[in-house]
Amino acid sequence: MFLVTLKFSANKAKAAQFMDGHNVWIRRGFDDGVFLLTGSLQPAAGGAVLAHNVSRTDLEARVKNDPFVAEDVVQAEIMEITPGKADERLAFLL
Repeated sequence: MFLVTLKFSANKAKAAQFMDGHNVWIRRGFDDGVFLLTGSLQPAAGGAVLAHNVSRTDLEARVKNDPFVAEDVVQAEIMEITPGKADERLAFLL
């Protein structure tokens, strides 16, 4: 499992220009069964993605295809998580 942070860069002002493509990228991640959750980093610092069922190499390629990343609107960081314990509602992650 992976946590991807997408922190705004100095080019944050360009976000509106690439928002439609970014939303398509998010939708594709859910449709492909890779994204479990997306959300905003507060306060207005960027976004985050919880991903699974993907290799790190494939996730890195997917992240590079995000228009926000490609256009330097955000800087991406991928952190790998090895789940050890989970609430029963999230047992499928173990």
